[in-house]
Amino acid sequence: MATQTIKGIIFDLDGTLIDSLADIATAANSVLEKFGFQPHPVEAYKTFVGDGVNVLMERIVPGQEITDEFRMKFLMAWKDAYAVQWKIQTRPYDGIPEVVAGLKEGGFKIGVLSNKPQEFTQACVAEFFQSGDMDPVWGLCDDRPKKPDPKGALAMAAAWKLKPEEILYIGDTNTDMQTAVIAGMWPLGVSWGFRPRTELESCGAKAVVDHPSEILSLLGRLSKQQS
Repeated sequence: MATQTIKGIIFDLDGTLIDSLADIATAANSVLEKFGFQPHPVEAYKTFVGDGVNVLMERIVPGQEITDEFRMKFLMAWKDAYAVQWKIQTRPYDGIPEVVAGLKEGGFKIGVLSNKPQEFTQACVAEFFQSGDMDPVWGLCDDRPKKPDPKGALAMAAAWKLKPEEILYIGDTNTDMQTAVIAGMWPLGVSWGFRPRTELESCGAKAVVDHPSEILSLLGRLSKQQS
């Protein structure tokens, strides 16, 4: 059976569109120190992030029984710290703005689906990209389950009036590839993000690209397969 033509692109945010690791780590480490814990190296956050703030907290707090009271205090402190830190070192990856512009020019629908809290997801996209380049822009909120639950991805497909198989889902973690596979979308991994190529391939990536420009090349090849 022939593959559907790709008409929509869903991007993950952190590690895919933007390099935000240093700011995430700086904010989280400041909260750890506030609570009397040792900070972690920035590189360690590559394995800590990707599954939402609650999971981030559980991964970085060592040997702590996380009570509801501790969780609330820690998450409030993290939110305050990240609200100050989120755009100090964060930038789009080289080549990403050009690819987004090329996709928009090509008539593709472009959206963002992240496990980052909604307010910070929208702030990052508004800060680093042109208004209207991506719609919708969805982060984690109370009425949308976090990835790899496919509900957010499928809701985006429905909003675009596209079939899941008409959507290229691009991300940098196992969570992203699992989301794409469960949703029935085309899973594309990126090697410049937070996780290794082997993780992406083992979790269902049909391809892994090493530079953003390869996204456009891949779409060109997929289009030719349909002609």
